[in-house]
Amino acid sequence: MSIYRNSVWFIKGLNEYCRSGYESASKRFVPGDLEVDVTGRSFMVTGANSGIGKATAKEIAKRGGIIHLVCRNKDRGEEAKKEITTETGNQKVFVHILDMSDPKGIWKFGEQFKNEHRLNVLINNAGCMVNKRELTENGLEKNFATNTLGPYILTTVLLPLLEKEDDPRVITVSSGGMLVQKLNVSDLQTENTTFDGTMVYAQNKRQQVVMTEQWAKAHPSIHFSSMHPGWANTPAVQSSMPDFYEKMKNKLRTEAQGADTVVWLAVSSAARKQASGLFFQDREPVATHLPLAWTKSSPGDDEKLMQVLEELSQQFKPQ
Repeated sequence: MSIYRNSVWFIKGLNEYCRSGYESASKRFVPGDLEVDVTGRSFMVTGANSGIGKATAKEIAKRGGIIHLVCRNKDRGEEAKKEITTETGNQKVFVHILDMSDPKGIWKFGEQFKNEHRLNVLINNAGCMVNKRELTENGLEKNFATNTLGPYILTTVLLPLLEKEDDPRVITVSSGGMLVQKLNVSDLQTENTTFDGTMVYAQNKRQQVVMTEQWAKAHPSIHFSSMHPGWANTPAVQSSMPDFYEKMKNKLRTEAQGADTVVWLAVSSAARKQASGLFFQDREPVATHLPLAWTKSSPGDDEKLMQVLEELSQQFKPQ
């Protein structure tokens, strides 16, 4: 079945995820959707110093938003801020230093942020693909800590802040790679199966889609969405998937094309009219499972994921 899933997915990717797929899809975009002024609205973007995160922050800054760049590296974060402010003229760009694989740090950051700022839109973009099993200093598998538990904690701690605002939104940058994975709630940190970084990443991205669906049910006042940026030419792809990059580099989307749907979900009124909890690609909700791939999890497993994440997150919450 995995061979079937991977084959169907790759063919789908060649047709839809490359630059040509974006160019084809963009013919039906409504230009006015992004002709908006979001002055006064506050946006947080994690993993914002490069790639899709920086491209997203820049586009929102052009439209007047207050931008909170959440970055792991201070120097790179400040460089991104300088680039964004210079290109957009928007001076309301702020840098926050945070490692999204550190659950204790995320709790601390979130609680402090709640006391000092407003927030209308949270964009969970930061991610990693570590190709060998590696544990953080907290004993967590690094991909899981960064891609799943980190966004879970950050979103959880900021929910009360978002609920105070008009038209609050949470957008999670997932991946079409999740289509080859069925949620495996019994081995979230890949302790009992052979470690394959690409498949672990895809499993994390499946977890993100399920989290988004569950959040939407639990918090109806907030609009939740997840999305696939397509195959974009980003530093993360170049470093984590060098073979894929070499084969596909002439077909990859630009960072701005990869960020387009994130920006659309963050600022447009058209996106807000869509149901909460959906998975988007090129400004449209799309299926979360391939046909005949047997990747659908049970409602019980979906709820179990949230239960495990809640229990795990509480272990790192400051007393």
